This record gives sequence, structure tokens and C-alpha cells, in this order.
Amino acid sequence: MRFWFDTEFYENGDVIRLISIGVVAEDSRAYYAETIHALDWASATDWLVANVKPHLHGPRIERNQIARELIEFMGEKPEIWAYYADYDWVVLCQLFGRMIDLPKGWPMYCRDVKQLCDSLGNPKLPEQTSQEHNAMADAEWTRDAWHHLMHM
Repeated sequence: MRFWFDTEFYENGDVIRLISIGVVAEDSRAYYAETIHALDWASATDWLVANVKPHLHGPRIERNQIARELIEFMGEKPEIWAYYADYDWVVLCQLFGRMIDLPKGWPMYCRDVKQLCDSLGNPKLPEQTSQEHNAMADAEWTRDAWHHLMHM
């Protein structure tokens, strides 16, 4: 099954810290969570305070619980997509520890909607009309952008 996700995170060039994650499934289910330290990390820079913190509304849970819930939500062989996926993928994988600690059947890579777009000649994507930098809204837009590209 396909899943589209987005994260909001703090990064400083040395570390990446998950703030929130939103995931949309091909069957229309949705998952959203914020880490226990979401408000702390979202207060770490002026950009995060202005662009991410206003969208935080919980639930705030421990990272290991988010990992368990994602395994239950996404199952054993997910096809995972994101937009400009590199940091999102790293911060998602960190929920499980090392890359080799990913759940059984999960790919060791993420598919990238931006790379798909580039491979198709970089057509214009749908405008995002929802709250940008809200992990759930961004995950939904990523799904919509993927559908747009696949049905051109």
C-alpha cells in the first residue's frame, strides 16, 4: 500500500529532531503525531516559531510510541512517498534507530514526488491551499501532487 508523509523538524547541520509527522494512506486513513518535545524544538529558531509552532495541536507522544503506531498504521511492506524527501526520510528512520533497524519489510529508501516531477519534465504541481508547514496538510498535498503527476 502507498503512504505519503511529511514531517516538521528542527535541524542545525549536526542533528535532526522530529517535531511532528503526518501520514496519509492510499485507503484514506490518516496518522498524525507530535513528539513530547515538539514545542521545545518548534521554539528553537525564529523560522520554526513563525511557520511550524502555530500548527502544533497534539497529540504529543514519545518517539518509541510513534514508531510502534507507524508500524501498525503502515504494515509490513509500505511504499513510502514524500516531497523533497531526504530529511523527512532520515527523521522518520531515526524513530526506529539505525537504518538496519527499520521494521521488517520496510524499504531502506523513500520515493520522492519531487524526483518524479523532475523525471516528467518538471510540470507545474497543484497549488497548496492548505496550511503549509503543517505535517498533516503537507502529507495530504504530497498525495495530491503524486496523483496529479500519475494522471497527467
